Amino acid sequence: MGRAYQNRKESMAKTSDQKARVYSKYAREIYVSAKSGGLDPAGNLALRSIIDRAKKDQVPTHVIDKAIDKAKGTGGEDFALARYEGFGPNGTMVIVDCLTDNPNRTFGDVRQCFNKAKCKLGNTGSVSHLFDHSAILVFSHDDEEAVLEALMMADVDVSDIESEDGKVTVFTPHTEYFKARQAIIDEYGETEFDVDEIQFVPQLTTSLGDEDQAIMDTLIDLLDYLEDVQKIYHNAA
Repeated sequence: MGRAYQNRKESMAKTSDQKARVYSKYAREIYVSAKSGGLDPAGNLALRSIIDRAKKDQVPTHVIDKAIDKAKGTGGEDFALARYEGFGPNGTMVIVDCLTDNPNRTFGDVRQCFNKAKCKLGNTGSVSHLFDHSAILVFSHDDEEAVLEALMMADVDVSDIESEDGKVTVFTPHTEYFKARQAIIDEYGETEFDVDEIQFVPQLTTSLGDEDQAIMDTLIDLLDYLEDVQKIYHNAA
């Protein structure tokens, strides 16, 4: 059906500094998920999904294990989700998801990134209503009708489904993520997902010229450098 979506996936870094930032982002996400949902990936599907993504991005096992071990403690850091919304070049829309132990610091850092790129940080809700908060599952299969039937039999609310090059992409509301993922596993056994994430999918995209694209690239690079930033979504085509 041709619905565009951004699969934000950290590229394997080429320098030790970049690698450290990638590892740190995953470690923080693993720690928070294990702390809130349990240490066993078999019973904590969110944790399992994060670990699978981390392994695909070549995060070392010792980094993953250390984050889980850290979550076993009774104390530790108290991270909370912080979401910021703003506007990039040519009216593009940007959502920045963070995990932070100091919201005031993180807000200041994110605002500075927008200012440096000559973009504008908006208010809560200023752009998110023009994105769908969706679970996206992509896996190898060649019959989208059969997948759709299996999901419907499991009472999963499917927003969209498409098939291309031997891959099926399933879109569901983010609240249906665990049910949809489990339904696929129940139907087809242990499944290796190419994409297994909850994302903000833009309802409309905006094209950028070379100058605006350079500004957007600068904004993304500045935000991505921040340790608190976990995910960045935008509607630039």
